[in-house]
Amino acid sequence: MSDTEFDTALVTAAFHLAGEQGWRKVNVIAAARAAGLSLAEARARFPSRFSILARFGRLADQAALQDAPSEGPVRDRLFDLLMRRFDVLQANRAGVRALLRTLPGDPPTALLLACATRRSMRWMLQAAGVTAMGSRGELQVRGLVAVWLWGVRAWERDESADLSGTMAAVDKALERAEQVASWLHGKRPAPSPPPPAATAVEEPAPSPDVPSDEGSAQPEPEA
Repeated sequence: MSDTEFDTALVTAAFHLAGEQGWRKVNVIAAARAAGLSLAEARARFPSRFSILARFGRLADQAALQDAPSEGPVRDRLFDLLMRRFDVLQANRAGVRALLRTLPGDPPTALLLACATRRSMRWMLQAAGVTAMGSRGELQVRGLVAVWLWGVRAWERDESADLSGTMAAVDKALERAEQVASWLHGKRPAPSPPPPAATAVEEPAPSPDVPSDEGSAQPEPEA
C-alpha cells in the first residue's frame, strides 16, 4: 500500500465514522482500526485529528489539480477546479456535513479549516493561471475563498445527483467575483457605441482598460 493509498483509506474511514457518530467522536486510532490499518503507521502519518482534516484538504486539491485545465477563460478553469473539489466532498458527504455542523462550537477546527482553505484557493488560482501574489493576490485569494464558501453552503442543501444546485451557485459567485474585481481595480465595462447620428459630430469615447481575467473578489470572513 502506497502512502497515498494509506492516507486515503484512513481519511475515508474517518469521514465515514463522522457520518455515523458525529465528528467529535472521530480520532486517528478509531479511523485506522475501521480501515484495518497499522496503528503504528497511522501514528507516524497522522499525529492528531487535525492532521486528518489537513490531509483531506490536500487530497481534494490533488484531485482538482490532476490534469488541471490549461486553456480557456480563467473563470471557466476555476469553475472546473472548484467542482472537482466538490466531487471529493460529495464522495464523503455525510461525514463532511457532520464536520460542518460542529464548526460553530469548535473554534480551533474552524480556524484550521480557514487557514487550509486559503492555501487551497491560492493553489486553485495559480492552477487557473492567476499569479495571486502581492496585495492584489491577497484580494484574489479572499475572493475565491468567498466563492468557495458560498458554494459549500449551496452544496450542503443540494440533494441533486449531478450537483446542479452547487454548480449554479459556484457559477453565479464567480460571475459576481468578476464584477467586483473590475470595480476594485477602477475598471468599468466598455460603454455602448454612440448612436449613428452622433458619430459624425462627436469624438469617440476612449476605450477603457480591459478587465483582467485574473478576477478577485471582496474579502469575506472565513469560517
